[in-house]
Amino acid sequence: MTDKPGRSTAAQRKSLADVVFEKLNRAIKSGAYAADERLPTEHDLAAEFQVSRPVIREALRRLRDNGLVYSRRGAGSFVRQVGLREPIGFGHVASIADLDRCYEFRITLEPEAAAAAARRHDAVSMAPIDAALAEMRDATQRRRHREDADFAFHLAIARASDNRYFATAMEALEDHIAVGMQFHGMSLKITPDGLVHVYEEHKEIAEAIREGRADRARDLMRAHLIGSRDRLFEGRRAGLGESA
Repeated sequence: MTDKPGRSTAAQRKSLADVVFEKLNRAIKSGAYAADERLPTEHDLAAEFQVSRPVIREALRRLRDNGLVYSRRGAGSFVRQVGLREPIGFGHVASIADLDRCYEFRITLEPEAAAAAARRHDAVSMAPIDAALAEMRDATQRRRHREDADFAFHLAIARASDNRYFATAMEALEDHIAVGMQFHGMSLKITPDGLVHVYEEHKEIAEAIREGRADRARDLMRAHLIGSRDRLFEGRRAGLGESA
C-alpha cells in the first residue's frame, strides 16, 4: 500500500487513511494493544503500512475522535481501555439463563487458558496470580468473599496463558462473571467451610500452573468452575428462563 505518484489527491489520502484506521481499529479492539500502551511512532506506522505520515496522522485523528486512543504531548498516542471490550459485545446479564450460559462458556474457555498458563507462564505473569490468591486467602480468614480478587485471579491466569484471545474474552466477560461471583459468594457464606474449600481450589490451580502441570491445571479449573456453577444453582437449573 503506497502513495502512487500522480494520485496524491484528498480522496486518495482519505481512502488510505480509511484502510489504516480500520486496521488499527481492529487491532486495538482485538486486544493486540493493552490499555494505556503506546502505539508505534508515526514514522514506524508509516513504514508498517507503507503510506505517508499525513495518512497516519489522519488515521490517528479518527481513532482519537472515536475514543480509541488519546495523545500525550511529546509522547505519542496511547490506547484507551474502552476499546478492549467492544468487539465481543456480550451485552448485559438479563436472566438466570444468561448466568448458566456464561458458566458454560467459561467451562470451555478457562480450563484451556489454565493449561496454556502452566506451559507458558514466567515469574512476571505468575506474580498477579499469587497476589490475587493472597487477597483471597486474607478474605477467607475473615470469612469474606472477595469477588474482585476472585476475578483478578482468573483474569491473571488468562493473561499468563500468553494468548491475547483468552485475556480479551475474560476482560469482556468481567461484568457477567461478577454477577455470578456475587451470587456464588453468598452461597459460600452459608455453606460450612465453603469459603475455605473454594480458596483451596484456587490454591491448587495456582500450584499446578506454577509447577507447569498443564493437564492438572486444566482438570482443576474445569472441576472448580463446574462446582461453582452447581453450588450457585443448587439443582434449580430447570427454571433457567426466569429473570435474574
